[in-house]
Amino acid sequence: MHRLTGAARDYAWGSKTAIPSLLGVRSDGGPVAEMWFGAHPGGPARTDVGTDLRSLLAQDPEAALGADVVSRFGPELPYLLKVIAPARPLSLQVHPSLERARERFAAEEAAGIARDAPERSYRDANHKPELVFALTTFEAVCGFRAPRRAAELFADLKVPLARELHDLLRHEPSAAGMRRAFTALLEGRSRPSAEAVQQFADACARRLENGSPSPRADGTVVMLAEAYPGDPGVVASMLLNPVTLQPGEALFVPAGGVHAYLSGLGVEVMASSDNVLRAGLTAKHVDVEEMLECVDYVAAPPIRPAPEVFHGSTRVYYAPVDDFELSVTDVADGGEHPLPGRGPRILLCLAGQVSARSDLGALTLDRGQAAFVRADEGPVTVRGTGTLVQADVP
Repeated sequence: MHRLTGAARDYAWGSKTAIPSLLGVRSDGGPVAEMWFGAHPGGPARTDVGTDLRSLLAQDPEAALGADVVSRFGPELPYLLKVIAPARPLSLQVHPSLERARERFAAEEAAGIARDAPERSYRDANHKPELVFALTTFEAVCGFRAPRRAAELFADLKVPLARELHDLLRHEPSAAGMRRAFTALLEGRSRPSAEAVQQFADACARRLENGSPSPRADGTVVMLAEAYPGDPGVVASMLLNPVTLQPGEALFVPAGGVHAYLSGLGVEVMASSDNVLRAGLTAKHVDVEEMLECVDYVAAPPIRPAPEVFHGSTRVYYAPVDDFELSVTDVADGGEHPLPGRGPRILLCLAGQVSARSDLGALTLDRGQAAFVRADEGPVTVRGTGTLVQADVP
């Protein structure tokens, strides 16, 4: 086992206090949006042997990752574990399919665009399905509403932009209609002006004051308009499903799923990728054309996996992908708890103190401490008092 030190990300939307408080690390007063515990080249975790996790894995991939993982994913850790803490909304975004990521990454490589260039859209050749596990109340918008329901929300907003969207969706209540509405809001030729967006937000604020039929939708528009004035993503949020996760609940976002995280604190596990295609609600690089090409426009409720419980103490959140799974174990005094899963694992202690033991060693983790367990270490058991999350490969 190896202790890990996460790689901090200081994106402007991050909370200044949530992650330092959770992990027990010093805050420098700036935002800490994410803490990465993984081997992605954009931010590999440091290990207790003076190297980063990516370099450590490269020394003996089959022992560290297991022959099965290497045969399926190559000599790479297939997932990335993060802690995420949005204090203000993230970008309106989507993640590409594996096929699209491979194709477009190769194209940007051939074009000679530096991988860390601000205008680059594909920083690696991987897809990025992800699962977020809420540690506090966690707010998001994710996936498209039913078109008829979206049309209803625009019906009594007495501004031109709302009338246009209402008429479009009422006459074409389908995925094709939703695509037209979403594209009209974001694409350059039809993109509404900042003034039209503010008119729309003001109409939502008035409706909210007078008894809104959907206070969550109107409240989200008003909040986004304050954070990103004039951005058409403010209006696009009304096309999407609102999501509120309570602590212990999870949300899965597949490739093509439009989403924006709004606020909260959570643990994320995803395929090891940093491919984010943005179309608004951000100061970062926006690639509207590419983002629109990757979106799944079919209306569907958000995917909220219910956990399966093992040994009375571990909840496992399975995602419909091969790259990762996430488990959460509540450890109490009085015995050892076997952890499910196999292969390369990352453990993160969220509360208390937990001792982990494998065939080859043991390590005690206090709140905020993390460890990497090699595949050749065999089964893992834990004891102590606290809460531990584990990422591993199905």
